[in-house]
Amino acid sequence: MTFDDSSLPPVLPEDAAALVAAVAGSVLLPGDAGYDEERAVFNLNHELVPALIVVAESAADVQAAVAFAAGQHRPVLVKTTGHQMVGPAHGAVVIATHRMNDVAIDSVGRTARVGAGAIWSEVVERAAKDGLAPLNGSNPTVGVSGYTLGGGLSPTLGRSQGYAADHVRSLEVVTADGELRHVDAESEPELFWALRGGKGNFGVVTALEFALFPVPRLYGGGIYFPGERMADVLRAWTAWHPGTPETMISSFAVLRLPPLPELPEPLRGAFVVSLRFAYNGTAEDGERMIAPLRAVAPAVLDTVRDMPYAEVASIHDEPTDPLPYYERGIMLREFPAEAQDKLVELVGPGSETTLWIAELRALGGAWDREPAVPNAVATRGLPYSLLGVEVGPLSEEQRLKESVAALLDGMEPWRGDRRLVNNLAPDEATDAAAIYGPERYERLAAVKKTYDPANMFRINHNVAPAA
Repeated sequence: MTFDDSSLPPVLPEDAAALVAAVAGSVLLPGDAGYDEERAVFNLNHELVPALIVVAESAADVQAAVAFAAGQHRPVLVKTTGHQMVGPAHGAVVIATHRMNDVAIDSVGRTARVGAGAIWSEVVERAAKDGLAPLNGSNPTVGVSGYTLGGGLSPTLGRSQGYAADHVRSLEVVTADGELRHVDAESEPELFWALRGGKGNFGVVTALEFALFPVPRLYGGGIYFPGERMADVLRAWTAWHPGTPETMISSFAVLRLPPLPELPEPLRGAFVVSLRFAYNGTAEDGERMIAPLRAVAPAVLDTVRDMPYAEVASIHDEPTDPLPYYERGIMLREFPAEAQDKLVELVGPGSETTLWIAELRALGGAWDREPAVPNAVATRGLPYSLLGVEVGPLSEEQRLKESVAALLDGMEPWRGDRRLVNNLAPDEATDAAAIYGPERYERLAAVKKTYDPANMFRINHNVAPAA
């Protein structure tokens, strides 16, 4: 099923009048005050140009927006922060959810109920007041909903607890028919399975409830070594991490950093490799555990410390302001000595790459285990996630893409057969069967046929309705 959404006509003010009257939030057409602000996304190289934007304040607003889109045969795109967008949304109705950011913590039941527009920093901060922690991502400005629907690979607690999607208790979802559904394992089991891992293919999530964990503190941070010592650090880390407990999460990154004043002085304009750690245990045990890695080479900077969970964003210290970039990731099925040598060749001190970040996350543990209530997450059993990131303006798009491709294509001999949907690029082929594997994709397509037979939710890495 293919669509040419660019041929859809504009929405006329008189067409939108009934929608304006029906919603408590804002309805914006091109040229309206606020339209440009609401269509902006985190990646400055990506642009949304929808026919209409609904800035929703409630589930009822979302229902009205979906009903309007259905009546006009338009696709719907949901945007919280815009960290991952696919396509410019020509002719579409964009539902902006950032005003729906309520966060309610149940400290006794150890759960959070959050609105569709909440971001991770809001949840982490609120939960930490009760000594609790979610399975948040590395960037505090990422939206909770999109991250969780894509699986949610937490670099702080995931190795011992699994994917964020594994711990979702229920969701409130507006489906293509405009109905607001309470979705859990009992009420809508197939939709519940598909939403958790199937990203935004099946409806608009307006709220979700998920488990929290009693983790008030972590031992975590990064050790930065001179880039020239990449091979030594990589080989030491690769030999070390499989023997660590599931309460220890670690990753390896090669960084070619810009000379930005907000970076610590030793890192400005530097070529470094970084080991990042998050250990849910005592600082004494954590320090003892990573001592062999600290001894590999003199550190440029060492930020590993005991910290309150509220400060875990400092471990990866990712940008929180919008910037122009291109990123893409694959999974690795193994990482033998030959693959280690190849990674050094591709991005090490002898390479000519301009890649800003090459990051390798070690998985395993609970990430490999199917949860009590199974879901559509496709990447269990794959031991590594590899991500390449380039930063630069849209005028350099071809160079950015070629730089990331050189890394990922070079590691092709060890590539896994499934993909983490949250690490896919906007322009990647929309062969969702290759993302999820044929059996899982067939089940997703059947759910899609039931809940979105016209493929309203298609501006994504699309699961098409079953024939």
